[in-house]
Amino acid sequence: MPTLVRDAMTTVVLTIGPAHTLRQAARLMAARRVGAAVVLDTETSGVGILTERDVLISVGAGQDPDHETAQAHTTHDVVYAAPDWTLAEAARAMTHGGFRHLIVLDAREPVGLVSVRDIIRCWSRAETPADALTH
Repeated sequence: MPTLVRDAMTTVVLTIGPAHTLRQAARLMAARRVGAAVVLDTETSGVGILTERDVLISVGAGQDPDHETAQAHTTHDVVYAAPDWTLAEAARAMTHGGFRHLIVLDAREPVGLVSVRDIIRCWSRAETPADALTH
């Protein structure tokens, strides 16, 4: 039986608001040792994602992380995963979209986040020692 997204996802997700500055977001991500934050906009009921790559691109472009907001750098056209997707389906979505994180929605509510690292961790645990020697 294939491993599902619900088996690999992180359920304690860093959530920030659109008004957080990039510095605030970066500090929170660093403190939690995560590469992404779910951005919840309560005024629009929108769900987006801010990743370490978004922060890096902004800082690399010379923008001030104390003045740039999460809202200005949040990806809103997010591909969402369902908890019952297989990890192969999640990996295909990430590969196709060129991103490393998927917000997991259940009944239109964010319930977790799955990353490439989460998928690799699950797949490497599933591999037996004999399998590892043949790869």
